[in-house]
Amino acid sequence: MFDARSLVGKIPSSNFLVFDVRHDLADHKAGRAAYEQGHIPGAIFLDHERQLSGPKTGKNGRHPLPARAEFGALMRSQGLTPESQVVLYDGGNGMYASHVWWMLRWLGHDKVAVLDGGWPAWLSAGGASETKANAPVSASEQGFAEQAAMPTVDAQAVLANIDSPAFTVVDARAANRYRGDVEPMDPVAGHIPGALNRPSSLNVQDDGRFKPAAQLRDEFERLLPDVPAQNVVHQCGSGISACHNLFAMELAGLSGSAVYPGSWSEWCSEPARPVARGQG
Repeated sequence: MFDARSLVGKIPSSNFLVFDVRHDLADHKAGRAAYEQGHIPGAIFLDHERQLSGPKTGKNGRHPLPARAEFGALMRSQGLTPESQVVLYDGGNGMYASHVWWMLRWLGHDKVAVLDGGWPAWLSAGGASETKANAPVSASEQGFAEQAAMPTVDAQAVLANIDSPAFTVVDARAANRYRGDVEPMDPVAGHIPGALNRPSSLNVQDDGRFKPAAQLRDEFERLLPDVPAQNVVHQCGSGISACHNLFAMELAGLSGSAVYPGSWSEWCSEPARPVARGQG
C-alpha cells in the first residue's frame, strides 16, 4: 500500500503504471465521468463493468471473474510488464482498488499497490491532476503462471462446506443486506448459511484510509478466533468488496485467504441453493 504523500512528486514516472478504477455500482458511468473531470497525471482508466468482468450468463454473478488469459491480455494491452510497479486508486475507501489489486495478484503480478485513501488522499497531499485521457502503450507478450496465484473457491465448494465445514465464509456486505432486511442489488435477500458478517466498511477510518495493521489484526482475530487465514473464504455481493476484506487481512499480516468470486449474486441465482436470514 502506498501513502499519497510518498507518491507526490514521483508520478508521473516511467517507473509507475497508474490505474484509475473509480466506479459506482449504482451508476456505471460515474467512474469514467470522474476520470474525465480530473485524475492523477498519466493514469489510465479501467472500467469495472466493461473491462474487469467476464461475460455474464445470469447464473455467474454480476461481476464474473474473467478468464486469466483474457485478463492477462487486457493488462498487457494497458502496458503491464513484469517490471511495472502498478498503483491503483479509486474514489476513497479502496474497495475497487483492492479488487483490482487482488485480480493482478491472482494473475501473478506482485508489484502492485493500493493508494491509501484514493483520489481524495492524493488531492489532500497536494498531488497534481489532469483531464486528458491517457492512451495505454501495449506491452510485449508477457507470460503468466498457469496456476492462479491467489486461491478461489466456486459455488459447489461453498455448498459442500455447509454440511462438511472445511473453511469459514466471511460476507463483506453491509449488515442489513447480510441479515436480509434489504437487498438493493440482487433478486434474493439473505446470506449463505454459516457465513459470518464483516462489512468491508469496517476496514477503513473516516477519511477512507485503512485502519492500522494492528487494529485490523485484532478485529479479524476476534471475528475468526482460532481460524487460520488459509481457512477463510471471502464473499460479498459480486466479488468486489470481498477483496477489500482480504486486502485488510493481508495488511494485518493474516495472509492466504481465498475469494468466492461469484459471491451472493451468483449464489442466489440458483433457487436450489440454501439461503439464511437474520443475524446468523
